[in-house]
Amino acid sequence: MQVFDKLYINGAWVAPHGKKTIDVTNASTEEVMATIPEGDETDIDAAVKAARDAFDSWSATTPAARAEILSKIRDGLKARGDELAKAIAAEVGMPLKMASRIQVGMPIVTFGNYTKMLADYPFEERLVNSLVVREAVGVVAAITPWNYPLHQIACKVAPALAAGCTIVLKPSEVAPVNAFLFAEILHAAGVPKGVFNLVTGVGTVVGEALAKHPEVDMVSFTGSTRAGKRVTELAAQTVKRVALELGGKSASVILEDADLAAAVKGTIGACYLNSGQTCSAHTRMLVPESRYDEAKQLAAAAAQSYTPGDAFSETARLGPLVSATQRERVRNYINKGIEEGAELVCGGAEAPDGLPKGYFVKPTVLGRVKPDSTVAQEEIFGPVLSIITYKDEEEAVRIANDSLYGLAGGVWAGSEEHALKVARRLRTGQVDINGGAFNQLAPFGGYKQSGNGRENGKPGLEEFLEYKAMQLKVEKQA
Repeated sequence: MQVFDKLYINGAWVAPHGKKTIDVTNASTEEVMATIPEGDETDIDAAVKAARDAFDSWSATTPAARAEILSKIRDGLKARGDELAKAIAAEVGMPLKMASRIQVGMPIVTFGNYTKMLADYPFEERLVNSLVVREAVGVVAAITPWNYPLHQIACKVAPALAAGCTIVLKPSEVAPVNAFLFAEILHAAGVPKGVFNLVTGVGTVVGEALAKHPEVDMVSFTGSTRAGKRVTELAAQTVKRVALELGGKSASVILEDADLAAAVKGTIGACYLNSGQTCSAHTRMLVPESRYDEAKQLAAAAAQSYTPGDAFSETARLGPLVSATQRERVRNYINKGIEEGAELVCGGAEAPDGLPKGYFVKPTVLGRVKPDSTVAQEEIFGPVLSIITYKDEEEAVRIANDSLYGLAGGVWAGSEEHALKVARRLRTGQVDINGGAFNQLAPFGGYKQSGNGRENGKPGLEEFLEYKAMQLKVEKQA
């Protein structure tokens, strides 16, 4: 078992103010794998002060100097990739090979992207008699979730550093081990003291202290919509900037002329990634009423190929959920769906065979789901797909948009032109066209209660920048 007993503040590992600790559990074995400090408001005050003191000098560095640091961080992530992947596979439950490729691979790409972006990003622009500059927003509170822990850290820390901001990171206490390794990598990369700080603890204490802190200029939060609303309320007290990436209930719309087999297989993959613990998971599959029986059979066959198992097993395609609480939540949703009239196509709320330990849930498909039912409206965050039928494209679009959320989705059609026509009508921040791949240079974020602001690419950098216009006196020509 690993013991982390210090916080990273002002360039050093320091003892926390209090003595409380938090256990971190291995999702596959249910055993305690690590302990971390439970920080408090005093620790947050120290970290924010360090970030505030470091801001003037760090924000004044050249883009080239910041790019050099980002490049070293990327190299550090590569060098410790195996260690990071094992930590995340254990604490989150994603199978190790996927954790290496996704949970660690994406952060490496993110730091590489912002390293390159700094080479030619226009921080200054002359506009008639104005010099318009983009400057760092200030001290950033980064509050990150447990499902893609290192990826979400990178999506905030990389652009914030690139912009010239200083940071206090509060990672999820459910999956924090990777954050301690990340802090070690930043220290080794030569990040100046106070520029990056790490404080662990529970959201109601450490997260809330950050959100309301008067010396924090911006909060970048990823998590549940409920928690995002609370962050917004607290941040409003000091009118600080807030960027939110929240929940989703994304629809995969399969049109009449689509390749049904490919569409169903792709939708199952987008639903079950990370055991369904993905905010952008395609959890509602919309199919023409006339093709329901065929779609149901294809979905059952695809779902049953997702073999549950220990994250370190060679054969597992579906790891455990992150915690006992999450497992019970998902099982309750499955039962609720059946109670409300859904057909159990495959899976179910019972534990998978042969897995007495671990937070496992069977890969589940619910059919004939009503568009207004609980499982069609609420985010489940587990390997549960709901099949909803529609009569025509108008109804398909209406059902897809009938959600509090608007984070992602997909459209499958016989041609790209047809799919794009429908995709343009969806009120969502990202739409996969016929299984189009995730692009880390494209903006990611949502409409409605999926949040505001964008991560990744140039928009992700600009979240951490302020505009300043300096009006120049222009001498009149003689």
